[in-house]
Amino acid sequence: MDDPVSSDPEIIGGTLVFKNTRVPAQSLLEYLDDGFSLSEFLENFPSVNRTDAVKFLKLVREQF
Repeated sequence: MDDPVSSDPEIIGGTLVFKNTRVPAQSLLEYLDDGFSLSEFLENFPSVNRTDAVKFLKLVREQF
């Protein structure tokens, strides 16, 4: 599976970000926790691909 997120010490100190962006993956979880929708998150972070956001949410769900 193509990973929707990556970590590189040169990008935001190794924070887990959506691939090809500087948007921390944790931001999506925080948006959802605050009651915003996935669509609202994507509107505010247009560099994040919808497919990658959905893949990330599925990975998180599998962990719990």
